[in-house]
Amino acid sequence: MVRSAVTVCLVPEARKGPFVFHGDLPAACREARSLGFDGIEIFGPSGAAVDRPALRELLQTHDLQLAAVGTGAGMLLHGFSLCDPDPQTRAEACAFVREMIDFGADFGAPAIVGSMQGQAGTVQDRAEALRNLEESLRHLATHAAQRSAKLLFEPLNRYETDLVRTLSEGTELLEGVGAENLKLLADLFHMNIEETDPAASLTQNGGVVGHVHFVDSNRRAAGFGHIAYKPIVEALVQAGFAGFASAEAFPYPDSVSAARRTIESFQVFRTGTDD
Repeated sequence: MVRSAVTVCLVPEARKGPFVFHGDLPAACREARSLGFDGIEIFGPSGAAVDRPALRELLQTHDLQLAAVGTGAGMLLHGFSLCDPDPQTRAEACAFVREMIDFGADFGAPAIVGSMQGQAGTVQDRAEALRNLEESLRHLATHAAQRSAKLLFEPLNRYETDLVRTLSEGTELLEGVGAENLKLLADLFHMNIEETDPAASLTQNGGVVGHVHFVDSNRRAAGFGHIAYKPIVEALVQAGFAGFASAEAFPYPDSVSAARRTIESFQVFRTGTDD
């Protein structure tokens, strides 16, 4: 069964980012539960920034799960990337992600590598950057496996990376890494830009998709753009997807409205129709 989740950002520097709730974790949990979400996805500044006992109590009180934890603050706050040509800087980036892996693993949640993949740019050859990224992911997937956790890799769009931008490129990367606990995150916003046919791409690569960012074409909540969800859901069902569909969306027109619109659109996973 596909489960629903909503994003909560705890990084003040990302207050303009595409996260439904910002700052107030207890309030976000209350709203998520009242609207019928199954879990929350946290974007935090570090693995040590969230009070684990307090979070555990919040999740238990509101009958929620931790769906995933983002690692993008490593890029946003420190400029880290997993393809950095400097071995020492790359090691520091891996250390940041390991801390996030440990945080998520304490709650049975995977860590997400998205913007932390970095980009080659003019600093290094793309092939070299991909080799560095692959090496970093192999190390991180091994660490996650030691914690009985999964690691999620998110292909991004052309405006955010020059490395991995489609699910097929992501699948090729995963094959190179060779770690069974490394899965893809299919973000529908990025796919709307990069995939010729998102549903077909999910049919082809759905077997390695472990998480979905359930969002619309304009990065607003599902239902506030032009994505047709029925064929996407059909492809995910056909692939046997049973992870979280999480709203990584702008709080438009406000957080509660975006969350409510998301959970209304989530019914497509239960009814199979966009109505």
